[in-house]
Amino acid sequence: MDIQGIHQRLVGRFGPAILAIDAAAIDPWIEVTPDRVADVCEFLRDEAELRFEMLHVITGVDYFEPDAKKAAAAEWQPHVEVLYHLSSLSCRHRLVLKVSLPRWKDGEEGRPPELPTVSRTWSTANWHEREVFDLFGVRFLGHPDLRRILLPEDWPGHPLRKDYQMPAQYHGIVRSAQGAGE
Repeated sequence: MDIQGIHQRLVGRFGPAILAIDAAAIDPWIEVTPDRVADVCEFLRDEAELRFEMLHVITGVDYFEPDAKKAAAAEWQPHVEVLYHLSSLSCRHRLVLKVSLPRWKDGEEGRPPELPTVSRTWSTANWHEREVFDLFGVRFLGHPDLRRILLPEDWPGHPLRKDYQMPAQYHGIVRSAQGAGE
């Protein structure tokens, strides 16, 4: 089934929770509302004509411009996107599912955005969600073990957010100016 057919099936089942499609992208994508992403993923996996049995990766993108002049010229509002790269080996099609989140929950700086986990749909999501949590700060509600996977538990912040500030020191180890790109 092509991306248009997949989109039609999703709109038929989830209606307004399916927000957008880009069938012409190198990796065709469909955007879904954050509150329905787990339901959509389960449907994509279980529906006989879709059978997305493989989750390749979950990743994030931080759309934030710290420069006020550049931010004013942007055609989008600052947000974080979470991308799910899926394949159906049995049906021979692929898809990127996209979810847009505010950079901070309820607009309150420091409160990370939240999504429901899909780790019950694909077990590989367990590790991928932990990585997105670690590097972007997205909290996956219902995740069985949401903790850092790459950085120490007490590491400050989330390094792939564009407003991240590298700490000057960590446990008494001082960051050198040469190693910090300064």
